[in-house]
Amino acid sequence: MTAESSRSPLARVAGLPAWIGFVPYALVSLVHVIALGIGAEAVAGPTKLALMPLLAVAALWAGRGSAWGTPAPLLFLALAFSWLGDGAGTFFPYAPELPVMLLCFGLAHIAYIVLFWRFVRIKRWPAWALVYAAWWLLLVVILVPIIMSHIGGGIAPAVAIYGLVLGSTAATATIIAIGAAFFLASDTILAFRLFTPEAMPDWTSPLVMATYTLGQGLIVAGVATRLPRLTARTGAVRG
Repeated sequence: MTAESSRSPLARVAGLPAWIGFVPYALVSLVHVIALGIGAEAVAGPTKLALMPLLAVAALWAGRGSAWGTPAPLLFLALAFSWLGDGAGTFFPYAPELPVMLLCFGLAHIAYIVLFWRFVRIKRWPAWALVYAAWWLLLVVILVPIIMSHIGGGIAPAVAIYGLVLGSTAATATIIAIGAAFFLASDTILAFRLFTPEAMPDWTSPLVMATYTLGQGLIVAGVATRLPRLTARTGAVRG
């Protein structure tokens, strides 16, 4: 009998690599994007609400056996607010969907910013991060006047603030910059779909979710697999 065969089934499962936990999330993300592309709303709705819970399970799996300390609640808080933003119309049926969605995603980004800035960002702020400041200025210059001409100026300050928070998330995520860039791209496309729908073709709807799911997945994978080691350097791990 080999050492591998003598291990209990539970021990063998626990020994599987971290990426295994992300497979259900990746599969459901693919199904969701395809459902959006073919207009299968009966599939797109439930799969969208399943995304963040599956990603939270993947994060738990990737970080199993590690003492995460205080950063762990920030990660799961970001996922929880993202989930509420995904299902704003479902969870808050009597509230205006767009402001609620912006609020939930804004809080998610703030949780990510605190997480990245305090526990993940270990290098000096890179010069290339200034591109996100340029992106925010471009968003304000182009999008805010369009919002004011279409639906009035009441929500324009909220959109500008949300854009600033979003750009800050991407700028502080230096270790997981690719995921943050996809997240930024997703919200940028979504903003133009919301406020200039006549200029956005139908295929941009699945593109929003493709970039969103990829960005969230890469961010969480980067945090969950590296955070125990990084937080140990900052003294954030307890016990």
